[in-house]
Amino acid sequence: MIRKPVRLAIVGGNRGASFMNALYSLSDRIQLSATCDLNEWVLNQWKEKFPEIRTYRDYHEMLKDSSIDAVFILSPMHLHARQSIDALEAGKHVLSEVISIQSLEESWELIETVERTGLKYMMSENYCFSHSNLTIKHMADQGMFGEITYLEGGYIHDLCHLTHHPDGSLTWRGQLHQQYNGINYPTHSIGPLAQWINLNKPDGDRLESVSTFVSKSRSLQHYFGEHYGKDHPAARKDFWRQGDSAVAVLQTEKGVLIELRIDWTSVRPHNKTHYLLQGTEGAFITGRHQLEDDLIWFKDRSPKNIEDVSEMWEPLRNYQPLYDHPTWKEWGEYAADTKHGGGDFLVLEEFISAIQEDRTPSVDVYDAVTWSSIFSLSMESVEAGGKVISFPDFKAKERK
Repeated sequence: MIRKPVRLAIVGGNRGASFMNALYSLSDRIQLSATCDLNEWVLNQWKEKFPEIRTYRDYHEMLKDSSIDAVFILSPMHLHARQSIDALEAGKHVLSEVISIQSLEESWELIETVERTGLKYMMSENYCFSHSNLTIKHMADQGMFGEITYLEGGYIHDLCHLTHHPDGSLTWRGQLHQQYNGINYPTHSIGPLAQWINLNKPDGDRLESVSTFVSKSRSLQHYFGEHYGKDHPAARKDFWRQGDSAVAVLQTEKGVLIELRIDWTSVRPHNKTHYLLQGTEGAFITGRHQLEDDLIWFKDRSPKNIEDVSEMWEPLRNYQPLYDHPTWKEWGEYAADTKHGGGDFLVLEEFISAIQEDRTPSVDVYDAVTWSSIFSLSMESVEAGGKVISFPDFKAKERK
């Protein structure tokens, strides 16, 4: 069946450049129609690579363009919800970068708009689509781990250099760290875990509660002191609200315990993956640095130590490609050359397929607001000294 190409606009051309390889790989299914950015230099760079596209500096002017079917929103995080709602109201499908919303009010409005318009909305959580995370989902769906009881996810990535402009003024990431205190970037951590236990899906599970604690704030204070001097406001004590490490403990209705850790200012090498799964029949743990394998173990299946017959971990790669997810088997050849373990290609492919096949994306609006709501709920918990906060039921018929 011949599928009509989706006419796509990129919103936030600077960040959008990281998806360039994925766009080229999907050029038979995506017609890149426009890009929107405040920076004229960024727009010119896109125009050089794609001479036929239209460029905009005004987002709402771009939404009036009837030749655009869908928008990929890669703007600063606090703009995602409003820009998504406005695009849906303008008749455009939406693929939104993480996180999708920052308040519960935005959650309800986004859900209502998606339901009312009937358009496709997907959150671009690329960590869900990495090769290893897809493999674990496929194994979990087949029951290979038995009943899953505990999950752990972390995003540990020193991004101090992205918190400021060259003159020392704060970027949106810096403002985020200065204004909030909690799990301020949750979806890379929760997304894959949620898919492993089918949160929000039929016969799946639902997040019930969250309790959050945050460490003292030191990393950015030291960083700004080293780079801009002790008199810079950001080098002074109590300038930053956000602590260096934030840890949340979540529980689901079915009794699964989930631990999340977010730290994107402490000095250390990047943990590109930080996940753990414990089930009654097996377990999985990611390598914590580039020299360590992702490890897996299955009861009565994994090899034992020859000397003392003790249980032993084995590399996840031993089970690939035999247990690769069907999505990876179909698209892995193209995805492997893109960032985030292939996730940058696969989120675009999934979004385009959902439009062309007229189906719900695998990361839908309910997933988006549930995972993203950890942002505001964790802030509430921290403010109340770690109080347990309940999750709303975003699929409930009676809404606030």
